[in-house]
Amino acid sequence: MDQFNTPWRVTSAAIYTTPTDSRVYGTLDIDVTDAVQFMRERREAGVKITMVHLATAVLARAVAFDVPEINCFIRRGGVVGRHRLDVMVPVAMGGEGVTSVIVKDAHARTVSSIAEEIRKKSANARQGDETKAAQNKYLLNRIPWPFRRPAFRFLKWVTVDMGFEIRSLGLSANSFGSFVVSDIGSHGLATGMTALMPAAKVPAVIVLGKTEEKPVVRNGEVVIRTILPLTGTFDHRIVDGTEIGKLARGIKRNFRKPAWLDEVPHTELNSCPFAPRDGHVIQAE
Repeated sequence: MDQFNTPWRVTSAAIYTTPTDSRVYGTLDIDVTDAVQFMRERREAGVKITMVHLATAVLARAVAFDVPEINCFIRRGGVVGRHRLDVMVPVAMGGEGVTSVIVKDAHARTVSSIAEEIRKKSANARQGDETKAAQNKYLLNRIPWPFRRPAFRFLKWVTVDMGFEIRSLGLSANSFGSFVVSDIGSHGLATGMTALMPAAKVPAVIVLGKTEEKPVVRNGEVVIRTILPLTGTFDHRIVDGTEIGKLARGIKRNFRKPAWLDEVPHTELNSCPFAPRDGHVIQAE
């Protein structure tokens, strides 16, 4: 039995279906006062970083260095570990729906390079240059309604259940990354229990709520701090309370030292199972 196919995972893969009845949820309020100050300082230096960019780096490093065992997916009743750690970030299309950006090897990147890549790929997507996987939503729209669901189920069976890649459609086990980071705070919402797309093969979707100043207790005194609410939806076949606890501790630690997020984590990468081959920061594509 390897580190991915634990007894619980093998059993739960047989009990639950692909995530329709295996969802679990969690919420976490994060003190991002220092992170907000870091973003201001970077903007003054000419580098525009948003909370989405920062959270992408925070979460990627938390998964890679604190709970790497959740970077996996289920295929044919077994759990398969991923060889890289990519993050999917949905982006608005300016009133024309939503597309997505895949940030590759996000745990080995500086937050500045993540911000640059998300902006670049978002701009390209708005001009019609979406990923093949994102373009599939238009493919389903072109299929007549009675055949739309059977077509989706067939594609899901081929890619998700059987584990085959359809390169012409950009569909594979890694089409949607290792997990998803979504932002609803820009819409004025604090929390949101999102869904797990059955065909996405991701164990978690993390939602960022609206950042607000709130009174909190620090060292016995009430002070005002900037708080970011996070909501997570997890596939219980892969993630349980132990993994969620590890993830939460990594998230808190990473937000407490935001300057580290603009450095390449060389030491940590030496023992990381998803380290890029060259061990160096990956520049925006």
